[in-house]
Amino acid sequence: MNYRKYFLLILVLLSVAAQVATAGEEGDDNVRSTRIARNLDIFNALFKELNAFYVDTLDIDKSMETAINAMLNDVDPYTEYIPAKDTEDFMVISTGEYGGIGSYIFERDGKVYISEPYEGSPAAKAGMRPGDRIVMIDGESVEGWDNGKVSEHLKGQPSTPIEVTVVRKYDQDSLKTFNLHREKIKVDPVSYYGVIHENIGYIALDTYNEHSAANVKSALLELKANPAVKYIVLDLRGNGGGLLDSAIQIVGMFVPKGTQVLQTRGKTKQQERNYKTTEEPVDAEIPLAVLVDGGTASAAEITAGALQDLDRAVVLGTRSFGKGLVQSTRPLPFDALFKVTVSKYYIPSGRLIQEIDYSQKDEAGNPKHTVDTTAQQYRTAHGRAVKGGGGITPDIVIEPLKGSRLAYNIVRDNWAFDYAVKYAAEHPTIPAAEEFKITDEIFNDFKAFIDPAKFEYDKVCETSLASLKKTAEDEGYLNDETKAEFDRLEKLLKHDLNKDLDLHRDDIEKLLGKEIIKNYYYQRGQMIFALSKDRVTARASEMFNKEGEYEKILNLPVAKKASAPKKQSKKKK
Repeated sequence: MNYRKYFLLILVLLSVAAQVATAGEEGDDNVRSTRIARNLDIFNALFKELNAFYVDTLDIDKSMETAINAMLNDVDPYTEYIPAKDTEDFMVISTGEYGGIGSYIFERDGKVYISEPYEGSPAAKAGMRPGDRIVMIDGESVEGWDNGKVSEHLKGQPSTPIEVTVVRKYDQDSLKTFNLHREKIKVDPVSYYGVIHENIGYIALDTYNEHSAANVKSALLELKANPAVKYIVLDLRGNGGGLLDSAIQIVGMFVPKGTQVLQTRGKTKQQERNYKTTEEPVDAEIPLAVLVDGGTASAAEITAGALQDLDRAVVLGTRSFGKGLVQSTRPLPFDALFKVTVSKYYIPSGRLIQEIDYSQKDEAGNPKHTVDTTAQQYRTAHGRAVKGGGGITPDIVIEPLKGSRLAYNIVRDNWAFDYAVKYAAEHPTIPAAEEFKITDEIFNDFKAFIDPAKFEYDKVCETSLASLKKTAEDEGYLNDETKAEFDRLEKLLKHDLNKDLDLHRDDIEKLLGKEIIKNYYYQRGQMIFALSKDRVTARASEMFNKEGEYEKILNLPVAKKASAPKKQSKKKK
């Protein structure tokens, strides 16, 4: 790598960024324009000189992209340059649509595998399964192709034919060729909805794209039509956000028309806007809970935070990510795009929930965390104190159980995935997702499946002990007595895989169950299985059904609870 080349490019562009960032302090647009023009002239001249005289040939596109990204990384992580080759993937995020076979894929050991087809997709209808290793596409070997290149070839215009050849493990006729037609794949932002805990209408929203509001509304109306449903849970855990307008529309389903949800403030008057709901609500009264975690960000935080500020919902889970910045996409020459942060958003109480202040840096150049000294001044519609400056703090905090390193190793090295592939090959059917359990027979079979010689632990205990032993030696404490104690500890801390698997069975069952079920019931089945063991939805059910708790949290008059129905009625998607 030519470090001198990149250093010069980055230095100049960072200089431009610094001049632009500080020019506003002078308040003189003419001075600002002059300084920008001068620095761009310097950069233009430098790049030409570098290209003309540098000893090796430059990859001009790569060099320029590196320099641009270096400048933007110094601003914030959400301001991005999107070259023409990546614009299609970028648009998929906002539309939720693309042309292809409809399957997740993943790369392992230089090979590309089917991870999980979408239910009803061309891949699923053709019979492709998790674990199928892709070896040819349209008669061309994919040997040496990475995940991105395989994905590029699998995608294409709807209705176009494609031939995919795979190797299927645990099958006598392991080489299989599928002839299928690409379709317009619509990734549903509502991954699942249904009735849980007998009387709760549950909606899982994964992202905010062009279809999010319509699909949430459709799910909500269907759930409300079920007489068993007395409460609604909107699950935004892991939802990284997306389109701001979708967030406004979803909040509007639960609050009166004309309610202010959001205010944005930017550098210019054009970025200052008030967002209010524009349609009549679907239901402004039904008790509502919103679930959040550290992966809940941006538009998802607008939804959760606005409903909390308006005292329209109880928020449960762990503190959200803390992204209070709004981006706008601008066109660039040659079909490139520029996604730039244009404003900050403020939810109804007036609080900004941005966790990191990218305009303030410490001595090492790292952005500082937002410190909000006026947190207690923010009040909800009913006078409750809420915190600003650092995500949405739930009304009911439910800390996640600490995951075991053993479970992490099982996921990292695909032990559960590989076992599920084997299990599906040997079992044509399983019980319904609501009824499926990891039995002793399945768990013991999984234990036998793992080869202790190949299982790789994260040797944290061993590494820490070795480090401590080395420190003791360096400081003169490693004598015969302490060495004997270290030897004893080494024996005590030696891993027993069979014992460890039994000790962490609960964690492993959750992983294993989801991997097995997706071979039969796709993503919907995974959600059903996961919800049966979910502590946060269980706590929401407890809150709803405990007389007075929901109302007390939101400072509402206490209403007598309706009795839960004896029989469960479900709607699934």
